[in-house]
Amino acid sequence: MEFVFERIFVPNNHSFISRKLPLSTNARIHSHKNFELNYITSGTGRRIVGDNISGFETGDLVLLGPDLPHCWELLDAEKNEPPTCIVTHFSENIINSDFFKMPELEKVVDLLKQSNRGIRFKVENDTEIREILSEMSETKGLEYYIGLLKIFNSLIKIEDREKLSNPMNQSSVFSKNIDKINKIYEYVFQNIQEGIKLEEASSVLNMAPSSFCRFFKKKTGLTFMEYVKNVRVGIAAKLLAETDKQITQICFESGYNNLANFNHYFKANMGKTPSDYRKNFR
Repeated sequence: MEFVFERIFVPNNHSFISRKLPLSTNARIHSHKNFELNYITSGTGRRIVGDNISGFETGDLVLLGPDLPHCWELLDAEKNEPPTCIVTHFSENIINSDFFKMPELEKVVDLLKQSNRGIRFKVENDTEIREILSEMSETKGLEYYIGLLKIFNSLIKIEDREKLSNPMNQSSVFSKNIDKINKIYEYVFQNIQEGIKLEEASSVLNMAPSSFCRFFKKKTGLTFMEYVKNVRVGIAAKLLAETDKQITQICFESGYNNLANFNHYFKANMGKTPSDYRKNFR
């Protein structure tokens, strides 16, 4: 899967931009310098945020911080409605503006700072948020700004939320050495089932393993093997939730070579054994 850095165009007379966009079955992992609020109006698929891989469905709402790699890939469109999402982008400098220094917005600023890991809000049945976001994609001027503040006011009240990714050094991931990071991420996703080897990964960048490990840690905030383990667990969690495949089969498809290691790492990361995790979706 390809990784790209995306530049978001916001008109000079706008502080934010909100659009209704189609979901794609061939989406690319990307990042940008803006905050992003992504609301799925229809469709189901796979969501990648940082090192987290999980499913999404209609009503999915996620807040992303700047420079956080992400992707929403459509797997199945709803029959009577085209698969779409409402995406709102606003500048990374918003939290430094005088307006957002008001004490009434302190909780909003805290929420934006936490979004460096990606935050999923459980709002599947919240018609108010859905209506506000739909209106924002069709309105302009002061009404648009008021709509965004209403969304923030709703989000800070939602206790049922989930941080998606492990902490990453977003400021460096895509701003420099983007091509090198892209090649390594692509290598991991293409070889996750066959087996990931440190020597092979370092050779992709023509680096010695020790130099490669220092480079990857500096640019992502994770060791290379930590990242690989997180990707494997994310793939396994998705398969457990969305398929009826045997746990042994999922073990091998997510890159583990024996069931004992799979059970150990999955429970260490998810707090449950694979079989107990699957029960949540049955």
